[in-house]
Amino acid sequence: MADKVLTANRLGDGIAVWLDVNGQWTERLQDAFVARHAEAVAAIEDAGRRAVASNLVLDVNVIEVEEKGGLLRPLRLRERIRAEGPTIAYADGHGFANPEFIAA
Repeated sequence: MADKVLTANRLGDGIAVWLDVNGQWTERLQDAFVARHAEAVAAIEDAGRRAVASNLVLDVNVIEVEEKGGLLRPLRLRERIRAEGPTIAYADGHGFANPEFIAA
């Protein structure tokens, strides 16, 4: 089984967030709780349902991640973009994602 984390969008501002080990929502994927077995996946899914019911987040998903170079990296490109931001630079130079992170 691949390692998994729980992600969602914060209800107040739509920012991508991940569930951490304390059951809080963090903006940093690297702080996410990693579920490494079926029971842990079930627990984070339950935490996601409670957070939706409490109107904290929406679009809750369990996603697969791998640890690469000591960092968590989503397996799907969509989730890599959510974690790191756009794949191109904005005109002001902000928003450029690490090309090594985006590369498959």
